[in-house]
Amino acid sequence: MRRTEMSRRQLLRAGGAAALALPAAGLLNGCTFTQPGTGEPTGSTLDRFKQQGYARIAIANEPPYTQINPDGSVTGAEPDVVAAVLKRMGVPRIEGIVTPYESMIPGLNASRWDIIAAGLFMKQSRCSQIRYSEPQIVSTESFAVPAGNPKRLTGVAAVKADPALKIAVLPGGFEDGALKTAGVPASQVVNIPDGRSGIEAVQAGRADAFFLPTLSLNALKTEGIEITGAITDVQQTGSGAGFRQADADVVAAYDEQLKALKATPEFDQILAKWGFSGDAVRSVNRDQLCSVAG
Repeated sequence: MRRTEMSRRQLLRAGGAAALALPAAGLLNGCTFTQPGTGEPTGSTLDRFKQQGYARIAIANEPPYTQINPDGSVTGAEPDVVAAVLKRMGVPRIEGIVTPYESMIPGLNASRWDIIAAGLFMKQSRCSQIRYSEPQIVSTESFAVPAGNPKRLTGVAAVKADPALKIAVLPGGFEDGALKTAGVPASQVVNIPDGRSGIEAVQAGRADAFFLPTLSLNALKTEGIEITGAITDVQQTGSGAGFRQADADVVAAYDEQLKALKATPEFDQILAKWGFSGDAVRSVNRDQLCSVAG
């Protein structure tokens, strides 16, 4: 994990800021709320949210999906939507826990956090392990390549067709799964820990391209790097808030308030701030995105 520890004093400051200026949050370490001896969460999940005044969310610190501010507060497209929905449900704050993508579902099911709010895109394998809300962001995918795109990379098929190509990905991310689903050999995949490292891998020649959502790459763009157009040979991607399978009642309540939020200008304003389209989100549903292979 990166930046997961804060002192108690720092936590109180971050929590206070979040309460005063939603959507925002402080960072928590990965503590659990479980019954001694059983490991089961204590009480109703929604009741616990309301009693403690916050929900713990897993994030990845990958703008524009999630972002940690210098003061330790958490923002980004998905945390901002989650904070707005939870506020409507009587939960005033969110507390962020930074964790790698491949740890998000295991950590959720182990009750180390309550919600995944990191742009963890829906696909068949994930939808079988956790219970997603209806969509709240929709995205496209691109490659970050050296300026001029010397290898003429335009899609995943081109990667599979040339065994010499190396593609950087975040382990456990949607892009990692898309390459595996397409049959790209592991020998062509370069695992990197974060977005900046992916760009550096391309700059250093360790990878021919970095595969990531278009908006994330735009946020990382630097001199000598070009972002390709949206890749068309991967399925449309998007995510909702991720909950444990046992939290069906929470998801139903969340979906009700998310639907109400989507009908307001506030939803479009939250997404537009980060470069997303509210209309694109309203054009798809959970069943469609959960049918994505992988």
